[in-house]
Amino acid sequence: MRKLRSIVVGMGLIVALSQLFSCAPKKTQQEEAPVLDTVVEVKMPELRYGLPIDSFSLEMGKVKNNQYLSQILNARGVGMGTIDKIARKSRDVFDVRKIKSGENFCILSTRDSVPVAKYFVYENSPVEYTVFELTDTLGIYQGEKEVKTRQRTAYGVVESSLWNAMVDNGQDPMLALELSDIFAWTIDFFAIQKGDRFRVIYDEQFVDSVSIGIGEIYAVQFDHYGEENYAFIFDQEDRWDYFDEQGKSLRKAFLKAPLKFSRISSRYSNSRMHPVLRIRRPHRGVDYAAPKGTPVMSIGDGTVVAKAYQKNGGGNYLKIKHNSVYTTTYMHLSGYGKGIHTGARVKQGQVIGYVGSTGLASGPHLDFRVAKNGSLVDPLKVKAPPVEPVKEENMERYTVVKDSLMLELQKIQWEPGEQILAKVENGQ
Repeated sequence: MRKLRSIVVGMGLIVALSQLFSCAPKKTQQEEAPVLDTVVEVKMPELRYGLPIDSFSLEMGKVKNNQYLSQILNARGVGMGTIDKIARKSRDVFDVRKIKSGENFCILSTRDSVPVAKYFVYENSPVEYTVFELTDTLGIYQGEKEVKTRQRTAYGVVESSLWNAMVDNGQDPMLALELSDIFAWTIDFFAIQKGDRFRVIYDEQFVDSVSIGIGEIYAVQFDHYGEENYAFIFDQEDRWDYFDEQGKSLRKAFLKAPLKFSRISSRYSNSRMHPVLRIRRPHRGVDYAAPKGTPVMSIGDGTVVAKAYQKNGGGNYLKIKHNSVYTTTYMHLSGYGKGIHTGARVKQGQVIGYVGSTGLASGPHLDFRVAKNGSLVDPLKVKAPPVEPVKEENMERYTVVKDSLMLELQKIQWEPGEQILAKVENGQ
């Protein structure tokens, strides 16, 4: 306060003196030009991985087959002693032994005549990365790239399969998988026919202007055998789910199939020619042919009641008890999902194992079986009741959301008379 008062008093004296000498003759010499403040525009550094890349020379690359971190860094002049310290120090952040071939990396070096590597950045995924400081600190930390979303619309007419429609036209086939998940109990995607059509409103995710996949799906219309099927996303009691135009849930008690987009190589039968034994005997399940390692999912919530090797032909198998009525069995597995053991609780859609050919099998496939009240039944004919629909107290709010999304869907024109295969447009 004292300093402020001194400034005020000083200013008062200056004003008084200027008035006192206002009649004095003007100076004949030219007055000095006023000094103006100069605004200097400061260029912000370009950041990547949180580092100012303007100051470095960048080398982008991919991890080669059987290539280790030590090989990559040693070839850039980093000593083995430093590499060993990095490997030991990084264990709590990222195990360098988990570096995979095909993944991207970036080396930031000085711009000297003899470049010196200062940072090594390994991209764990399109979003996540790990930074290794090659300076005296030898710091290791992880970060995430900014993910941007762009709302898009897609529409198409199926010629052979939904998957092929996406692939043939350069679209992300994951959209087909997402649609099959949403309509898992409403539409039999093994029976998709030519002429089925769809339109959808969804988000696509981007990192560094490169698409990394499908985000949220807001609304879908899928016409199958001439029947319109709708799905609208809605938040009911802190759970996002999909409901039809009447507010009924599209999520049923069980998934329709335990793995995605596989062909059925053998159906439920009382007399089937065994492909290995070459004799006829009952086949009380459904065989899904799929590549070895294809994830197998539990069709519903339940408890693992058996995990073993079946010597009489089933190979590695799992049995899950869902409730007092239904039990499912998954056979010929090449391996089991993380944390799967007898007594483990599993969720609907959780990966419990992987397709294989253990036991008596002519090739990789999943033998899937369903028991109802202790008796094996045809899995393709099991009809489970739907889960809870939109509650009455939420129906007014749901109607507003549904009507708004329905209006946006109807703006996506079909273009009659043309064969439109999974055409995608940018959202505005």
